[in-house]
Amino acid sequence: MLRAKAESAGRVVVEVNARHTSQRCAACGHVAEENRPTQAEFCCVMCGHTADADENAAVNILRTGLARQAEAQAA
Repeated sequence: MLRAKAESAGRVVVEVNARHTSQRCAACGHVAEENRPTQAEFCCVMCGHTADADENAAVNILRTGLARQAEAQAA
Protein backbone atom coordinates (compact mmCIF):
# COMPACT_ATOMS: atom_id res chain seq x y z
CA MET A 1 0.00 0.00 0.00
CA LEU A 2 2.78 2.43 0.92
CA ARG A 3 4.63 1.75 -2.33
CA ALA A 4 1.48 2.29 -4.41
CA LYS A 5 0.65 5.57 -2.63
CA ALA A 6 4.21 6.84 -3.03
CA GLU A 7 4.37 5.94 -6.71
CA SER A 8 1.01 7.57 -7.40
CA ALA A 9 2.39 10.75 -5.82
CA GLY A 10 5.56 10.55 -7.93
CA ARG A 11 7.74 9.54 -4.96
CA VAL A 12 10.48 6.94 -4.82
CA VAL A 13 10.40 4.21 -2.18
CA VAL A 14 13.78 3.03 -0.90
CA GLU A 15 13.69 0.08 1.48
CA VAL A 16 15.96 0.50 4.50
CA ASN A 17 16.79 -2.01 7.22
CA ALA A 18 15.92 -0.10 10.39
CA ARG A 19 18.05 -2.35 12.62
CA HIS A 20 20.01 -0.30 15.17
CA THR A 21 18.85 3.04 13.75
CA SER A 22 17.40 3.95 17.13
CA GLN A 23 20.70 3.13 18.85
CA ARG A 24 23.07 4.74 16.30
CA CYS A 25 24.21 8.29 16.96
CA ALA A 26 23.33 10.57 14.05
CA ALA A 27 26.33 12.76 14.96
CA CYS A 28 29.21 10.25 15.36
CA GLY A 29 27.75 6.88 14.29
CA HIS A 30 28.42 5.10 17.59
CA VAL A 31 25.95 2.25 18.23
CA ALA A 32 25.11 1.20 21.79
CA GLU A 33 22.02 0.15 23.72
CA GLU A 34 23.08 2.66 26.37
CA ASN A 35 22.48 5.50 23.89
CA ARG A 36 18.76 5.08 24.66
CA PRO A 37 18.36 5.87 28.38
CA THR A 38 14.58 6.10 27.91
CA GLN A 39 12.03 5.30 25.21
CA ALA A 40 11.89 8.93 24.05
CA GLU A 41 15.43 10.15 24.74
CA PHE A 42 18.68 9.64 22.82
CA CYS A 43 22.02 10.49 24.43
CA CYS A 44 25.23 9.19 22.83
CA VAL A 45 27.61 7.74 25.40
CA MET A 46 30.54 8.38 23.03
CA CYS A 47 30.15 12.00 21.89
CA GLY A 48 27.36 13.34 24.13
CA HIS A 49 24.96 14.17 21.28
CA THR A 50 21.37 14.41 22.55
CA ALA A 51 18.14 14.35 20.58
CA ASP A 52 14.61 13.04 20.56
CA ALA A 53 14.99 9.30 19.96
CA ASP A 54 12.53 9.23 17.04
CA GLU A 55 14.21 12.19 15.33
CA ASN A 56 17.66 10.65 15.74
CA ALA A 57 16.44 7.37 14.21
CA ALA A 58 14.70 9.23 11.37
CA VAL A 59 17.95 11.01 10.47
CA ASN A 60 19.75 7.65 10.37
CA ILE A 61 17.04 6.10 8.19
CA LEU A 62 17.06 9.09 5.83
CA ARG A 63 20.85 8.98 5.43
CA THR A 64 20.79 5.24 4.75
CA GLY A 65 18.00 5.63 2.21
CA LEU A 66 19.74 8.47 0.39
CA ALA A 67 22.99 6.47 0.27
CA ARG A 68 21.19 3.42 -1.14
CA GLN A 69 19.41 5.58 -3.69
CA ALA A 70 22.73 7.14 -4.80
CA GLU A 71 24.28 3.67 -5.09
CA ALA A 72 21.38 2.46 -7.24
CA GLN A 73 21.65 5.48 -9.55
CA ALA A 74 25.42 5.01 -9.93
CA ALA A 75 25.01 1.37 -10.93
